[in-house]
Amino acid sequence: MKVAVMTDSTAYITKEIRDQYEIHMVPLSVQFEEESYQEEIDITTTEFYRKLKESKDLPKTSQPSIGYITKKLEALAKDYDAVISIHLSSGISGTFQAVASAGTMVDGIDVYTYDSEISCMAQGFYVLEAVEMIQKGKEPEEIFQRLDQMKESLCAYFMVDDLSNLQRGGRLNGAQAIVGSLLQVKPILHFVNKVIVPYEKIRTKKKAINRILGLLEEDAAKGNNLKVVFIHANRKDAAIELQSSFLEKYSEMDTSISYFGPVIGTHLGEGALGIAWYRK
Repeated sequence: MKVAVMTDSTAYITKEIRDQYEIHMVPLSVQFEEESYQEEIDITTTEFYRKLKESKDLPKTSQPSIGYITKKLEALAKDYDAVISIHLSSGISGTFQAVASAGTMVDGIDVYTYDSEISCMAQGFYVLEAVEMIQKGKEPEEIFQRLDQMKESLCAYFMVDDLSNLQRGGRLNGAQAIVGSLLQVKPILHFVNKVIVPYEKIRTKKKAINRILGLLEEDAAKGNNLKVVFIHANRKDAAIELQSSFLEKYSEMDTSISYFGPVIGTHLGEGALGIAWYRK
């Protein structure tokens, strides 16, 4: 069986890595007024944050259409017997369901959809694991078992400078956002049951990110072999600083830097920082 791996653009796996490992991608889009851009194709993350600063209104985000996904699957059916398609949380986007629906419309290829229940490079962890297992000749059912096992240890925490984007975009309970802005707290956020909820309320940005780093170090101190990613919204210097701080104590750990691209950046806003990890 020849198996493809597909994901959506919010995994923020670079084009170089996608090309290297033949990872197929369906893009989500951001719309500034009348102009719509497919992220990772029509607009770079750098261009997005520049336009975000210039825009009066919050851009809109949208998932790929079923028609677009169907054409993508039909193209894959020419070369593959099956595709494992891994997507951002179904609790914040309809992309997973759209791919699942499109999969029932295409003949000649078996479509296995997986809900990462998260997004960004935490989602990318599942994608890269699937690629590695396919290279070893593993079947889709066995790959899904491994992804479920990863999910048990995967942790991801992030903080934003301003909760208003999450509130306006409907990705965080409005009352929670109002309380946060009134008290000037910087809540640590995470995913629970596929949606974004506060983990802890911290007074300052510095204390919040140090708390997240502390959660990572607590897990590392248990002797676990972790794969870690530091994620930023146009604050690469801050992500590198966090990575360096962690590696001073745990130099043997597998770490990388990633980013919150246009679609997720729309909801988190510039300046957001996060850390995600799982036990290898």
